[in-house]
Formats: sequence, C-alpha cells, structure tokens
Amino acid sequence: MEKTKIALPSASPGGLDSQLGQHFGHCDLYTIVEVENGEVSAVGTLPNVPHVQGGCMAPVNHLAGYGVNILIAGGMGMRPLMGFQQVGIEVFFGGHAPNVAEAVKAFLEGRLSRFTAEFTCGGGQA
Repeated sequence: MEKTKIALPSASPGGLDSQLGQHFGHCDLYTIVEVENGEVSAVGTLPNVPHVQGGCMAPVNHLAGYGVNILIAGGMGMRPLMGFQQVGIEVFFGGHAPNVAEAVKAFLEGRLSRFTAEFTCGGGQA
C-alpha cells in the first residue's frame, strides 16, 4: 500500500488529541497525518493560509502543494469541495469525531462517508 497524507482542520496546537475543526477554511491549522500500510507513520502540523472572502481556493491549493491526498473535515462550501475534487484530494466527512485521532481511526476503518453536497455549508463558502 502506498503512503497517504491526510489533512484535518484542527484547533491549536494541532496533533492527534486536538479537536477537529468543523470548518476547513477557518481552522487554526491542519494536523497532517501520514499513513503507510494502514498505520499512522508520522504526525505534524501545517499552518492555515489567510482566508478571505472569495479566496477559498487558497487553502485548497496550499494543501495540494503540500502533497495531501485526503481531507477529513466537518464542513465546507461547494466551491472548495469542487476545488478539492479538481486537484485530486478526496474529502471525507468527519464532523462527528471528537478529535483528530478518532477521525483518522474512523477513516482507516472505512467508517467515514465521502463529502457530498448534503454536508456543505450554506452559501457555498468555505
């Protein structure tokens, strides 16, 4: 199995025990979890980029440039969801997870749903 890099919007200071951010574009930072052969191999953080009105593609491109393959989030608008799809990042809904570790565990166990329009926030904003 190949290496997977998962980004999860998180509250500071980030890490596995951090609360999962419920809205990807407005999080403090991203906890980056690398998974190899179904096991967590590394955990780090990546600062979020400034989020301005209409600028929801900035975080999408930021994560893509960092090599992220998977995003687990609690909420986002349709525009960034389509952006993630365009850059090849799969997005999963993890809004019910109490923290980053539980969201990653649920993903690895196949218990998370792919993010769809029904999960998006109103107004199509990130």
